[in-house]
Amino acid sequence: MAENTIISTGSERAGGGANRVVALCGPYLSGKTTLLETLLYATGAINRRGRPRDGSSIGDGAPEARKLGMGTEINVASCTYLGDSWTFIDCPGSIEFQHDTQAALAVCDVAVIVCEPVPDRVAVLAPLLRALEARRIPHLFFVNKMDAAHARVRDLLAALQSVSERKLVLRQVPIRKVNPDGSEEIQGYVDLVSERAYRYKQGAASDLIEMPAELLPRESDARREMLETLAEFDDTLLEQLIEDVAPEKSLIYRDLHDEFGADLIAPVLLGAGEHESGVRRLLKALRHDAPFAPETAKRRGVEVNGATVAECFKVSHQAHAGKLSLCRVWAGAVAEGQMLGSTRVGGVFRLFGQRLDKVAAKAGDLVALAKVEALSSGQILSANGLADAPGHAAAEPPVYGLAIMPKNRSDEVKLSSALHKIIEEDSSLSAGHRDDTGEFLIRGQGEMHLRVALEKLASRYNVPVDSSPPRVAYKETIRKGTQQHGRYKRQTGGHGQFGDVKIEIQPLGRGEGFRFIDKIVGGVVPRNFIPAVEMGVVDYLKQGPLGQPVVDISVMLFDGQYHTVDSSEMSFKQAARVAMTEAMPKCDPVLLEPILKVTIAAPSDATSRIQRLVSGRRGQLLGFDGRPGWPGWDEVTALMPESEIGDLIIEIRSATQGVGTYNAEFDHLQEMAGRAAEKVAEEGKRRAAAGR
Repeated sequence: MAENTIISTGSERAGGGANRVVALCGPYLSGKTTLLETLLYATGAINRRGRPRDGSSIGDGAPEARKLGMGTEINVASCTYLGDSWTFIDCPGSIEFQHDTQAALAVCDVAVIVCEPVPDRVAVLAPLLRALEARRIPHLFFVNKMDAAHARVRDLLAALQSVSERKLVLRQVPIRKVNPDGSEEIQGYVDLVSERAYRYKQGAASDLIEMPAELLPRESDARREMLETLAEFDDTLLEQLIEDVAPEKSLIYRDLHDEFGADLIAPVLLGAGEHESGVRRLLKALRHDAPFAPETAKRRGVEVNGATVAECFKVSHQAHAGKLSLCRVWAGAVAEGQMLGSTRVGGVFRLFGQRLDKVAAKAGDLVALAKVEALSSGQILSANGLADAPGHAAAEPPVYGLAIMPKNRSDEVKLSSALHKIIEEDSSLSAGHRDDTGEFLIRGQGEMHLRVALEKLASRYNVPVDSSPPRVAYKETIRKGTQQHGRYKRQTGGHGQFGDVKIEIQPLGRGEGFRFIDKIVGGVVPRNFIPAVEMGVVDYLKQGPLGQPVVDISVMLFDGQYHTVDSSEMSFKQAARVAMTEAMPKCDPVLLEPILKVTIAAPSDATSRIQRLVSGRRGQLLGFDGRPGWPGWDEVTALMPESEIGDLIIEIRSATQGVGTYNAEFDHLQEMAGRAAEKVAEEGKRRAAAGR
């Protein structure tokens, strides 16, 4: 969704049965947006196919997506095919925008995993497959770009099976033509259920042709493998295979339908979206096997009792339409002005790329509800009011952050409002002040994720910001103790200022923080002034002699003097600061850098690269083990300085084809010495002198 939304009052598209929702998901550059364009063209929803690369496609329509040439949020378009209604959700491919994909998966009936015919790249599918399998979402593979395939389908299938917990069922074998130069091109396919051969025909359904004789052995082997996989879940089919009885095609189609709907198998189809190859076959497979909304609601655990039930999975803020809540209607109907509980629906729109068409929604439809301010993603709206949706996916923890400040200081209120809207659209973003450095940070899933967020701030909300890497939360402490006398005396005519203290400073063990000890006897410092002494000490500790907050220190007040007229809380607070300022440089101050415990998740073939990466960033490797529930993945654990973490995710993604990730938590503070410590101290002193 983008700012330049077009709202029309066209009537709802004609459709047969209830609408079904399909999520098109897969890695960046796998061709999802091109496939969406071809699906819409094949169903007659558009008259000509646009191209993502020149900004004419229905998908990737947001200004940020057009500018970057990649999907940055979901795109939705509806159509009809052979009398059935369909809504396709084109999901972003980059792992940095996976929150939108997870949101779309919550309301889809089936997911189509679009992937390239490259066995070495199947590892990038693992995060998506884990999400689908954990939520038991029926899914199939559409191996795209088969026109440029070099690997054998058998090798690709084996690679896909290595990252999939579901049994894969190959539905087609390609028909290859060998050119005079020795290169191969794929002309069509053989359907393994009907055992019919087809030749691709651009812009139309494939032509039925005679089965190539040289393909018969391969087709026979592939069909046998398909039937054996289906027979694992059907005793009748198993008996027929054992007895060498040819099964009826109706039995095979039934097994495909039932086992797919139960998320026991994952069919594999072949094609090339850019050339319309295999796209109509994909539509027919979806038409035959995709579940309907009632089955999906049951799988999700959404209670449907005949009344209207709609689930919000995404929020979008538009310049002209205001707040839009994207919802799947599980039951009943939704119309403009309708009251659901105490909530009034402002308007109901069907999405078609960046266009909004006014409709009255029925069960199964995916629509945008306008100006329902109380409705947020992950909530159910019904006649009973608002409730949390079951199984709503939580946002991934942030892995990248930037310190930001509005270019115009008067925009601070506007910045807060704009960030609220952006984070409401994408809860994998977060923003707020960091107490230990005083910076305002925005955090997200990577460099591109935050770049898009800052683009939105500037272009949609007119709040340009300056950004910089966050400062490291260095601390300082002392190695030895000392005693110090501090006196504050001012005479300004009338009452003066007088405070006199003697303190003893000692180091504490690492992690013990700060301790103030009152050892005053005989009233040499009146009781009502002692808290002011502690306040003065605490105020000083915010920035020690090395320019950093001071920790792990005890300060004991053991003596002092006061004046009956001139002493005050302020004078004793200032006396304490004088004592601390003079004493701390004598205590052998030392810098402390924060050390984090980092767990990096990556495909196993990248583990050695991750270990070298950690060592190159002053990390201490603690070990690695298999990632639980992720076949072919490892988790590398290490201790790393916070100063090495800032852009760590960029190198992790580079080493793992874009799918690695990490989480980190504070472990301890560690003494820092040498030239690196000197540079940190110099920078801290410069900031102190500048008053920052």
